[in-house]
Amino acid sequence: MSLEESIRCKSKFSLLALAVAGVLVVGFFDYITGYQISMFLFYGVPILFSVWFLDWRSTTLIVLLSAIAWWWADRATGHPYFASWLEVWETVVRLLFFVFVAIGGTAMKSRRDSMMELVANMRRMRELEREVVAAGERERHRIGADLHDGLCQYLAGITCVTNSLHEDLARLFPPLAGTAAELDELLKDAVVQARNIARGIAPVQMEDDGLVLALDELAANTRRIHEIDCDFDTEGEIRVPDCEIATHLYLIAHESTSNALRHGHATSISIRLRVDANEIRLSIRDNGIGIHDAAASTTGMGLRSMRYRAGVLNGALDITSVRGNGTEVCCRAPLTAAPAPPAPVHAS
Repeated sequence: MSLEESIRCKSKFSLLALAVAGVLVVGFFDYITGYQISMFLFYGVPILFSVWFLDWRSTTLIVLLSAIAWWWADRATGHPYFASWLEVWETVVRLLFFVFVAIGGTAMKSRRDSMMELVANMRRMRELEREVVAAGERERHRIGADLHDGLCQYLAGITCVTNSLHEDLARLFPPLAGTAAELDELLKDAVVQARNIARGIAPVQMEDDGLVLALDELAANTRRIHEIDCDFDTEGEIRVPDCEIATHLYLIAHESTSNALRHGHATSISIRLRVDANEIRLSIRDNGIGIHDAAASTTGMGLRSMRYRAGVLNGALDITSVRGNGTEVCCRAPLTAAPAPPAPVHAS
């Protein structure tokens, strides 16, 4: 608990008593130092205290009490005035000063409260944004699981039936066996497409090693489809229990790989995954033509998407590019950046 919070826990009467005691202490020192050394500036301390922790009625009381204490100390020390109106003038000036201190303190407190409220609203918006993103990711995994465990299995069952039908027609009625064989191949293609859609919707499995398996598959698919050198490497056993973190990191790696192929014309891509203490680091390096610094920081939906995902994880995304000498995308994020989804589903 901070000092301010501990003070606010006290009762109003206790806080008012502290402010009054502050005025009396300053008045005492103002008295013992004599009128040659004025202590009126220090009356601002209990006034600001009352502004910060009490209401305006209490602040008004402290302002008046400060003016009275200053007047008493000044009069008790025998401050000589050549005219009575000058004493009144000095008292009024001190009172106005104390009022200005109270007004200034109130303005500062109001500004500070506004800033604190703004920060609190930003935090609430950030949490709400994270909850929306997490809900979207959970829904993606649910749909992916439904496709994999429902539609894909259903199509696979139909494939078994058409395969049996093809064998029966080949034995009993050969002219229709070709049609059955074609139907069997179409169904097999449908199963592959449905599984690919399920992987696209939920690319990372819910297991702790789902991210490692997904990145390894990403590298293998990149090698096979684009016929380039793409490798994936880790140090030790890496487990990411939070599926939301794993999904965002995978999508960052996927977007970086796609950018390296489409825009960087890379022929070699290296994906690295490391865990240091409670931080996970993902880096994607290629040997492409590189990108401009301005492009790396401002343009491109893909780059903005990667920065957004890193921000959702309370992480940081660094893009280092040398024109003609490749690009490296590095994402660092804490392993506890976001709450885990409530129920596990699988899509592979």
